[in-house]
Amino acid sequence: MDQQRFDLLKKKYDSALLAVKQQGVELVHLHEDNGKLIIVGKAPSDAAKNRVWDKIKEADPRYSDVKADITVDPSMAGGKVSTLTPSGDDGSLTYTVKAGDTLSKISQQFYGDAMQYMRIAEANRDQIDDPNKIQPGMKLQIPTREKQPARQ
Repeated sequence: MDQQRFDLLKKKYDSALLAVKQQGVELVHLHEDNGKLIIVGKAPSDAAKNRVWDKIKEADPRYSDVKADITVDPSMAGGKVSTLTPSGDDGSLTYTVKAGDTLSKISQQFYGDAMQYMRIAEANRDQIDDPNKIQPGMKLQIPTREKQPARQ
């Protein structure tokens, strides 16, 4: 994955990613593949799905560099919180751990490389003592940018 391209695409589609959070869409995958931002999620309603698509089309009416696969899951209606949300200006995301998750599995999902799990562990040192022991419900910061060396 080209991290710089991924960051640029996320910035371009920031309003759509914010709509994901606001509409209660459960974001299953968010990554870059062959120059396209891939968004896979489940929406609680057609209206929520359409609001996300409206924001995608505002960013690029041809949506030439994004592929969104958002399905509607009516059982989500009733306030289910998205498991992945934008966290802040640093480009990180917050992921809510589900039963069966491991840091390697989460790393594979976000970075395409299970061996990058220590990036997540390091970003969450305040709540992870042992990378092999994470619990459902934990809210983990998923760093999406490589840390830059401090300037002198």
